[in-house]
Amino acid sequence: MSTAELNEIKLDLIAWINQISDVDLISLLEGIRNSRSKGDWWDELSTNQKKIILSGLRDAEAGKLISSRSFWKKLKNA
Repeated sequence: MSTAELNEIKLDLIAWINQISDVDLISLLEGIRNSRSKGDWWDELSTNQKKIILSGLRDAEAGKLISSRSFWKKLKNA
């Protein structure tokens, strides 16, 4: 990836982050940014973030899944 391509991606991410209003998503992104420790990233997640992940894993194990195509179609039409 060239420097120009990398800078374009960075600017796109900055614009996208600037438009986010979902507090949970902002907290998740902040957690990623701050996760520079050598410990387990799971330990740095909030209780709510852990609940969301575990809920998603339970749904997946129970077969409550949708295809990637369906997800993106619903997101596009939202």
